[in-house]
Amino acid sequence: MIQSGLKYRDKKKSRKRVLIFSGIFSVLIFCSVYFFFFHESESNLVKPPEPESEYPIIEGSIEENSTLYQSLVEKKISYRWIDLIISKLKPFLDFNRLRGGTYRFITDLEGELVKFVFEKSPTEVYKIEKGDEGYVARKKEISLERYLVKVSGEIRSSLYEAMNAVGEQDLLTLSFAEILAWEIDFYQDLREGDQFKLVVEKLYKGDQFVQYGPIHTVEYRRGERIIRGFWYGDDYYNEEGVSLRKPFLKAPLRFDRISSRFSHARRHPILGGIHPHYGIDYAAPPGTSVWAVADGTVVSVGWKGGFGKQVVLRHRNGYKTYCGHLSRYGPGIKREAQVQQKQIVGYVGSTGLSTGPHLDYRLSRDGRFLNPLRGVFPPGHPLQEKNLREFHQKRGEMLAWLTSDSLNQMKLGETTSAALQKD
Repeated sequence: MIQSGLKYRDKKKSRKRVLIFSGIFSVLIFCSVYFFFFHESESNLVKPPEPESEYPIIEGSIEENSTLYQSLVEKKISYRWIDLIISKLKPFLDFNRLRGGTYRFITDLEGELVKFVFEKSPTEVYKIEKGDEGYVARKKEISLERYLVKVSGEIRSSLYEAMNAVGEQDLLTLSFAEILAWEIDFYQDLREGDQFKLVVEKLYKGDQFVQYGPIHTVEYRRGERIIRGFWYGDDYYNEEGVSLRKPFLKAPLRFDRISSRFSHARRHPILGGIHPHYGIDYAAPPGTSVWAVADGTVVSVGWKGGFGKQVVLRHRNGYKTYCGHLSRYGPGIKREAQVQQKQIVGYVGSTGLSTGPHLDYRLSRDGRFLNPLRGVFPPGHPLQEKNLREFHQKRGEMLAWLTSDSLNQMKLGETTSAALQKD
């Protein structure tokens, strides 16, 4: 009995050892299989690309008298990538005329080009990226925000100074003046204390001002006299719906100063004595463009004694204009040539009896000289009856802007650089 009991215990221990070893072996097999497949699957996973912010970036700009090619070379960018960049951007850019611009050259950790971005201007940006068929260049559309903004100021010395004083650029000054070129001679009509207002669209890229859009309305105020213009269709009209665009401009130049006013008795600066001066001397830098103040025909062009190089134009209703002391003549200006208002007929000079660069401008009607500063010319064309209701609505909206102290800025919406260029 004792022996049989011992044998039973031995068998039981043996089975136990077998079970333990089997369990350990199974665990080892499972771990081996799990490790093999897990490691294999992990090795087959595609690693996500590194964030672009972690890529090496080279930034640069085209300095004055330099080129994009030279700038990239100076940044020690491989010629392989420089040749690719130039070839891809060539269909979009004229490198011979390219002035300025900034760029970003981005590579991965192995030095392969990921992206090249060239910004010629805030609204003209080009990108080179790798696609299915290799590297491709394209123009990037830029989102721009549009605002309607009221600008107002007061004349102290000049319109340029007044605009700059309220933070605006010269381009807006020129646009404002050209709208009122038929109403105001900006050489002599401006007075200290005159006030102006305009409502203009401005385009921004984020917080960066990009450019001006159309001017919707203008106002110029001197005492009780108020001149207003409202943009409708493709022209500007006064409050009665009559176009500001008249047959005659108020002046043949943009802005500067008048060195000699109209006089029947003026001491000649060279000849001495008293001589009538039937015109206005507009002092301006040599080469300043001289415009035709109205449509007309060239009566004569050439040397005219003390007037030096002179152009005489014949206009409707017996009017003639005379531009003297020119340095040279405008393109296509010859006898009997037809000219249009604002066409360049010559350039300011100092030919003939002249003490310095200026334009001698004269006006006559039916052979009698008139004071150009007091000329009364035919009005512009009125709007058609069918358009007046719509115009009056637009006029009312803009008058609210001009007269309100609270209406100063309003967001209009968004546009893109592509749409801007198309417009």
